[in-house]
Amino acid sequence: MERISWDQYFMAQSHLLALRSTCTRLMVGATIVRDKRIIAGGYNGSVSGSVHCIDDGCYVIDGHCVRTIHAEANALLQCAKFGVPTEGADIYVTHFPCLQCCKQLIQAGIRTVYYAEDYHNHPYAISLFAEVGVETKKVELDYVMVDTNYAEKHRFMKELVQRMDQKPLDPDELINLKEEAVRLFQLDER
Repeated sequence: MERISWDQYFMAQSHLLALRSTCTRLMVGATIVRDKRIIAGGYNGSVSGSVHCIDDGCYVIDGHCVRTIHAEANALLQCAKFGVPTEGADIYVTHFPCLQCCKQLIQAGIRTVYYAEDYHNHPYAISLFAEVGVETKKVELDYVMVDTNYAEKHRFMKELVQRMDQKPLDPDELINLKEEAVRLFQLDER
């Protein structure tokens, strides 16, 4: 049996961390690694002791939830809190970092950003990373499947069963249900 690669291992860890997210808009996880050792992890969520998005909804200003601290920032803050240096470390993030996180990662001395998904990749963040020599590498999680859409899939299946019990489905409803199932379960349309 072939072992999982380091990139897949650390990215899987980030996807597991994302499952702890308390933001309902996007679940993000981040793992900081130095010399193939995990030194910190973070997920996006509210300030410790404050209300969470999952409990009270997102607090959105100018299209951004201001209630949450991003996963990358939480991981960096964990290092700061416990006196763990980040100079020369790498970070594995489920989504490409936003501009603010980009700047924080650069200032913290992160040398490589591995990300699984593109997400509003800001052109200035991309150019900043390149300008200062921070390498960015896309590493899609393909070896291990960590399902971050489990709650949405559960809701869909529960709703589907209820709708099937209530009445016969018309053709338009069936088409909509099929499209949602294909999207959620990443089904091959053949």
